[in-house]
Amino acid sequence: MAIDVIMPKMGESITEGTILEWKKNIGDLIAKDETLLEISTDKVDSEVPSPAEGILLECVANVNDVVEVGNVIARIGEKGEILEKPNNAENIKDIGNGDKINVEESVTKPTEAIGERQFYSPLVKSIAKKENISDLELCSIVGTGNFGRVTKKDILQFLDSRNTQSETITTHPPTSIKSLSEKIEPMDRVRSKIAEHMVNSVKTSPHVYSISEVDVTALVNARKNWKDKYAEKHRVKLTYTPMILDACISAIREFPLINASLDGNNIIHHRNINMGVAVALTDNNLIVPVIKASEEKNFLGLARSTAELASRARINKLEPDEIFGSTFTVTNPGVFGSLFGMGIINQPNVAILSVGSIHKRPVVKETEFGDIVAIRSMMYITLGYDHRLIDGAYGTLFLSKVAELLESFDEKRLSL
Repeated sequence: MAIDVIMPKMGESITEGTILEWKKNIGDLIAKDETLLEISTDKVDSEVPSPAEGILLECVANVNDVVEVGNVIARIGEKGEILEKPNNAENIKDIGNGDKINVEESVTKPTEAIGERQFYSPLVKSIAKKENISDLELCSIVGTGNFGRVTKKDILQFLDSRNTQSETITTHPPTSIKSLSEKIEPMDRVRSKIAEHMVNSVKTSPHVYSISEVDVTALVNARKNWKDKYAEKHRVKLTYTPMILDACISAIREFPLINASLDGNNIIHHRNINMGVAVALTDNNLIVPVIKASEEKNFLGLARSTAELASRARINKLEPDEIFGSTFTVTNPGVFGSLFGMGIINQPNVAILSVGSIHKRPVVKETEFGDIVAIRSMMYITLGYDHRLIDGAYGTLFLSKVAELLESFDEKRLSL
């Protein structure tokens, strides 16, 4: 008897998935737990394993179809089993990639490779485009799929070996000179999701902003003194991001309402600080992986989590649950040279911290001997907050606390 394959629930907040690619054609043999198809849930792509061994009898959904969680997307049965077709429909099935397969043909016939090694799945092409993999590099990848096809695993392994020395925190996307032209193109799936989230956030939350100027000379000196030790001893690139997260965690403990969320007229107070960290992708899109229960981690744990999540985000290896459940978000437009930013709240958070670039400037400092002018490393931080819950006094006091913690950063926190 045929077994239904349903759209899986890949996370608590996920209600639907988009079919990206079928790994098997109708009539193909498939083993239990072998990858049957690729789906996209929000901004994360995932592989769906077969729930049973058998023959792929039917693909209910086509490529690019959006299917609700729990709905049937395929059926797997035994060799020779025939599905009943309503209204005497022919045994021809469009699997969404332009091919049509006759179910009554031999189920043991292998799938032909299209164009031999020149065939690449849409997912592989998408990753190659995002990571700026040239055609020559793509051709050099040894495929382990049927008939030498390059699989997602193959291209990700290639990226891992190529990017071992790459930045682990948000970096500049590669730029190139492009000629201007008049054209109309649809948004890609990720850009559409971002647009939807941003519009909904602005409609939901009345945004208010507070800005503080921070003397981060202590922060700069701490990183300078410890970055080589972290690289050698812990194999972690020490950046300013975990330092800023560390200050936010301490400030949230004093101002817990910043970590809350709203559900209608109810205020939801969260026990854990789930820290969202915005990561810029090479295709000019954005994703926000989440460090769950960040308050339970020491500084090295924060640094490792930040680096790992950012690295996996860029090669599309995040799990669906790793981009949901944030209670506070930090974004860093300063890494691209911006003096300060005014971020849009990442719903259902009630606040987002934007970090500006660090510049050395002459600053008037008060001393016991009078005012002096000193060269200091200065940075702007901006807090965007939901005025339905956070008033100006509370938001500004929280921001001032973050600034105080950054200015007095003790590099002993980095020692392990």
